[in-house]
Amino acid sequence: MGKEYVRNMGAWDGKVKGIGLMVLEFCYQLFTFAEFRNRRVFWGLITIVFAGSAIPPIAEQVIKSSFAAQRPVLMVLGDSLVAGHGLPQGEAFPAILGQMLQNDGFDVRIINAGVSGDTTAGGLARLDWSLADNPDAAIIVLGGNDLLRGLDPSASFANLDKIIKRLKARNIAVLLAGMQAPRNFGADYADEFDAIYQRLANRHNVLFYPFFLDGVALQPMMNLADGMHPNQAGISHIAIKILPQVKRLLSNMAE
Repeated sequence: MGKEYVRNMGAWDGKVKGIGLMVLEFCYQLFTFAEFRNRRVFWGLITIVFAGSAIPPIAEQVIKSSFAAQRPVLMVLGDSLVAGHGLPQGEAFPAILGQMLQNDGFDVRIINAGVSGDTTAGGLARLDWSLADNPDAAIIVLGGNDLLRGLDPSASFANLDKIIKRLKARNIAVLLAGMQAPRNFGADYADEFDAIYQRLANRHNVLFYPFFLDGVALQPMMNLADGMHPNQAGISHIAIKILPQVKRLLSNMAE
């Protein structure tokens, strides 16, 4: 009688654990495919499921570890200003921004999607493979090379417009960083170019940072010898100034 009871209880325990692991796998798959902003809801639901389920402690630990690893991903799409032209390894804008966010309690994985020499057209052309890491949010820093080449502002507008549309179609939150044309390009050209960023921000209702190089452009102490690319001091200055908007971007994602 005693042995039979133990055998039956062992079989029952095995069935319960099997069912628990099936529930575990199902919930994890739901969580994986959920958008980041909805994952807190899933966590609450799954916690309720776990509270009433006989799931082995090791399995519960596995799922909690998996959730902890699901950090939001922030992509910075840009040109040499993002890639870190002329800077030591680990000193590019995305890396410094990531350090500041971490210091302020934001646990985010940042993707440096900067390519030196890229125009808005180049950024659009490589957008699909730039999205391979499935970012939850994106900062767009493009247009500086369009300026240097004197490209038509309407073409830059159209390229950025398509980039933002494709990001929003994938429910990726966007922060658009603007560029400003030097006045020696001519007042008409400069005014037309500068205006495209505000127009895009209004059109798509995205967060907007008017001038990425604010406080750095034309400041010798903030730039490399070429006078166009920020040095380490310049990158830190940019990151500090844009940080409040980046925090807003991340907060909007979690709502």
